[in-house]
Amino acid sequence: MNRKSIFYDYNLIAVIILLVCFGLVMLYSTTSYSAEISHGDDMYYFKRQAFFTVITILGALLIALLDYHILWRFSWPIYFVSLALMVAVRFVGSDSHGSRRWLSIWKIKFQPAEIAKIAVIVFVPMLIVRLGKDFRGIRQVLLTIFAVLVQAATAFFFTDNLSTAIIIFGIGWLIVFVAHPKTKPFLAVMLAAFVLAAIGVLLLWRMPDTFTHFRINRILVWQNPEKYSSGGGYQIMQALYAIGSGGFFGKGLGNSIQKLSRLPEAQNDMIFPIIIEELGIFGGLILIILYIYLLYRLMFIAQNAPDKYGTLMVSGVFVHIAIQVILNICVVLNLIPATGVTLPFISYGGSSVTFLMMEIAIALSVSRNISQGRKEERDLWGGVSDA
Repeated sequence: MNRKSIFYDYNLIAVIILLVCFGLVMLYSTTSYSAEISHGDDMYYFKRQAFFTVITILGALLIALLDYHILWRFSWPIYFVSLALMVAVRFVGSDSHGSRRWLSIWKIKFQPAEIAKIAVIVFVPMLIVRLGKDFRGIRQVLLTIFAVLVQAATAFFFTDNLSTAIIIFGIGWLIVFVAHPKTKPFLAVMLAAFVLAAIGVLLLWRMPDTFTHFRINRILVWQNPEKYSSGGGYQIMQALYAIGSGGFFGKGLGNSIQKLSRLPEAQNDMIFPIIIEELGIFGGLILIILYIYLLYRLMFIAQNAPDKYGTLMVSGVFVHIAIQVILNICVVLNLIPATGVTLPFISYGGSSVTFLMMEIAIALSVSRNISQGRKEERDLWGGVSDA
């Protein structure tokens, strides 16, 4: 190998550190009152999240020193282990907030569905590269999409997590979209899916009192949160009040009213309204700009990766973060029904930040293999190349 110099994306590290520091500040501001009431320590949530954040950042930097092609060899085990762990949730999982989506192993509590996202990011690119030029055929594309569907369906049926199943399928689908030379068939399918979803919502609008399933109720709440404000609409109404009262520059850091037990679980998927209330639209735009820059760095790494495997894996990381940011912000603005999707690197949760940092580690590892001279082809066993 004749490499002129090795590129390392320090800008990606910088934006991640800015995001997690921003998240920790807002987490303390959001939870100090409720933590004092519930745990007698206003820094209870902050200290737990800070611990996981520091450990996972250091872990990501260490993992990034490894060659990402190692994941090629372990992609099959990761894929099947994630399936097995999600199936195990049904039988030995832990309950939290009325849902069984967690596993506890040696006092470590985590969501196996998060591993499924990484499994898709690692496995689907391997499958596409192995297929090579044959991937252009309809059977090979359907085989790849089927592998994604298995992960998504397992997440849905065994962990009862529709939003995560949608994210898993979205990651896999868009990796296939990026890899395939034809775009029109994929765009046609996405348009058809959107039209069918819109028709389904319109039908429910006409029959609001026919169904009682909680997912149908979420759609009804989304359509008319004022009508269901005493039930499922309460949280979204409080979120909208927080956003509406923030103005352009907000009430000031720590001065939120809605976080004082009015907005339930504000530290999780509803932290963005508190950011707007305290820092205003200006603070919200700063956060969105940080996300856009993070996605830009991921796109840069994907475009300049030394081989197709690296390109597709980083594309999967890009898609995952983009989907979660879009879904979370759209929910709190009541543009879509509630999903329970957290805001990456900002919302509270050790499991979430751990697996997100693992994805960032993959991107950093790929960035270390970018040559500033010319791109290098890699031909491992199994054929990791741009074929």
